[in-house]
Amino acid sequence: MAFTREMKIFSGGASKSLTQGICDYLEAQPGKIDVRKFSDGEINAQIGENIRGRDVFLVNSTSPPVNRHLMELLILIDAAKRASAERVTAVLPYFGYARQDRKDKPRVPITAKLVANLLTAAGADRVLAVDLHCGQIQGFFDIPVDHLAAEVVFVKHVREHYNHLDLVVVSPDMGSVRRSREFANRIGAPLAIVDKRRPRENDVEVMNIIGEIEGRDAILLDDMIDTAGTLVKAADAIKARGAISVRACATHPVFSGSAIQRIRDSALEEVLVCDSIPLSAEGEACEKFQVLTLAPLIAEAIRRIHKDESVSSLFRE
Repeated sequence: MAFTREMKIFSGGASKSLTQGICDYLEAQPGKIDVRKFSDGEINAQIGENIRGRDVFLVNSTSPPVNRHLMELLILIDAAKRASAERVTAVLPYFGYARQDRKDKPRVPITAKLVANLLTAAGADRVLAVDLHCGQIQGFFDIPVDHLAAEVVFVKHVREHYNHLDLVVVSPDMGSVRRSREFANRIGAPLAIVDKRRPRENDVEVMNIIGEIEGRDAILLDDMIDTAGTLVKAADAIKARGAISVRACATHPVFSGSAIQRIRDSALEEVLVCDSIPLSAEGEACEKFQVLTLAPLIAEAIRRIHKDESVSSLFRE
C-alpha cells in the first residue's frame, strides 16, 4: 500500500508574516504552534497538532534578537523530531552567525560551523537557506542544504522598473564580485567594483572604484546591510565619481545601530531589501526602503523539496 507524506509548515516568531505568504502561495494553512517563555526567560514550545509521519518545514530567521530566535528554532526542531515527524527541514530566510565563517585571527570561534552543528544535533534532516553570507557555509553541514539566491527576486524587479535607466552593477567589495557579476549578466549591465579597506570591525574606508560609472545609474548589490557603513561610503564614493543615481539591493536588512539614519542621510535614492528579516517601525517609516517578498521563491522551493523535484533548476529557469 502506498502512502502520501503530508506537508506541514510552521513558523517561528521571527518569520510569521513571511510564513503566511509561503502558505498562501502553497494554498496551505500554517501549522499550530505555541511558543511561550518561563518566568526566567527559558523558551517553552509545543506543536499544537499531530505531525507523526509528516514532512515538516520550520520557518524561522535567526534574526535579531539572534540568540532567542536561534534557540527557539532548535527547540522546535527537537519538538518535531520527538513528535515523530518523518522529516524536518529548517527553513532559514536569514542565517545568523554566518559572518564568522573562518579563523582569521588567533583564538576566535567559527560560529557558522557551530550553528550548523547545533541545527544538525537538534535533529534537522535538511536546511533551506537564502543568500548565505558565504556559499562555503553549505559545507559546514553534514545534512543536505538547499541554497536559494534572492537575486532572482531583484532581477525581476529591476527588469520591470529600471529598464529605462543606463545601469551599472557595483560590487561593494571583492568578496561580492561573483554575485554581482551574475546579477549584472542577468540584467545586461556592466560591472564595477569598489576597492575598500577595513581598518577595524564595522569601519570602512573606500579606496578606489574599478570600472566605468560616470553618467550611469548605479546599483550596489550585497547579501546584507548591517551597520550600513560599507553601503553608505560606497554610495557616496560612486556619486562623487559621476554616477547619475545610486540604488542598492540587499537581501537581509539587519540594520543594527544607526544604519537606517545613515541610509536616510546618504546619497542612496532607493534601497531594495527582502522580508527575510522584518523591518522595524523606523525602517517602515523610511521612504527609501522597498521590501520585496521571498515568499514565492521559498514556497516553490518547499514544494519541490516535498515532491522530491529539482531545486537548483528554480533559479536557472
